[in-house]
Amino acid sequence: MPPLTRVRSTRRHPPAAMVAAATGALALALTSCSGGSGDVVELRFSWWGSDERHANLQEVIEVFEADNPDIRISPDYTDWDAYWDRLATGVAANDAPDVLMQDESYLSEYAERGAMADLSTLEGLDLSGLDPLVAQSGVVDGAVYGAPTGVNASAMLADPEAFAEAGVEMPDDTTWTWDDYVEISIEISEATDGEIVGTQGLTNENAFHIFVRQHGENLFDEDGEVAFSEQTLQSWYELTDRLLEGGGQPDASQSVEIAAGGPDQSVLATNTGATAHFWSNQLGAVAQASGRDIELLRFPGETENERTGTYFKPAMYYAVSAGTDHPREAARFVDFLLNSDVVGETVLADLGLPANIEVREHIMSDLPETETRGADFLADIEDEVVDGNPPPPVGSGEIVDINRRAYQEFSFGNLTASEAAEQFVSELRSAVGSGT
Repeated sequence: MPPLTRVRSTRRHPPAAMVAAATGALALALTSCSGGSGDVVELRFSWWGSDERHANLQEVIEVFEADNPDIRISPDYTDWDAYWDRLATGVAANDAPDVLMQDESYLSEYAERGAMADLSTLEGLDLSGLDPLVAQSGVVDGAVYGAPTGVNASAMLADPEAFAEAGVEMPDDTTWTWDDYVEISIEISEATDGEIVGTQGLTNENAFHIFVRQHGENLFDEDGEVAFSEQTLQSWYELTDRLLEGGGQPDASQSVEIAAGGPDQSVLATNTGATAHFWSNQLGAVAQASGRDIELLRFPGETENERTGTYFKPAMYYAVSAGTDHPREAARFVDFLLNSDVVGETVLADLGLPANIEVREHIMSDLPETETRGADFLADIEDEVVDGNPPPPVGSGEIVDINRRAYQEFSFGNLTASEAAEQFVSELRSAVGSGT
């Protein structure tokens, strides 16, 4: 992969005029075929994300429809949790969307269920421009079930204004430890009488993945087995125990409510907290919701052990339903999403820095300030990334709900750190079929 070049320009050319022209062209095209509605193919396109992502993809759809008057795109979008419930129901009922987003955690599962088409067999879909670092990440058993939208990394997002209000210095993210993270979070909460919490907390498995990699382990190994110890997970929960005890994060009830609200309701977005962990491509949405200059930091603990935990991840994937009645049209739409400069100009880095290398280079000078900083952050950490991760096994997507249950039971005081770790590991082994 070419180096993730630093970019400094904040220039952006939104395709507003193009969209206006496209909308007019679409109206003419539909008028011309009004007597033959059967000539227009309708594709359902499903995705999850923030309000900003919804708006951007709606704009992309308008441009595509203007250039392809024989295809109508029906948008179907929601938040992360509702998305997977809806997709599971749709696939079971043979009513899956024609084109959909996929995540690394669920890719193998839906591939093995025969729910997704092999993209390499679809006429009109060019995958040759994808970054080789992530191009093969959507391959399961030799078939291409997912085309990566882009590349990103997990990061700690921080609000300098919140730190300033608390009179606490921003940490040096090249050296800070997990103890520093806990102590700083508690200090911020205490200094502001709880009006600003130090952190949103360590509520999901993405941050834990960094932690286990720092300890020389992983979520899963090459054979699809659980590859971290209960002791490592117990140590992770003990960090949360200290944060809850010291008031460094919201209490259990508040944490559940905040987590359900996604990035738009995070403590950073609502100006009620100093740090929270998200994917690097979510910086723009969080910063826009907060109205502040949010910064990206490395995770704590990257220099505490023999190796770093940070890794590059395909942000998400585009996939096509195996049961679509219109594979050629679906392929044409996915080709547009992956390879169009117009899509790159509209979506920018919200779906990760574009996986298509030429599109990525095309938008670099157009990135707004927050996404420029996201690109700079990836460039900063590129040399610190040790390796990637084995493909998650079938059933690995259950880790989201498994983590949620164990975390909530623990944070409400119903389980000890040791008990929560035991429950988590036992349920995850069962989910991926690796026994006890």
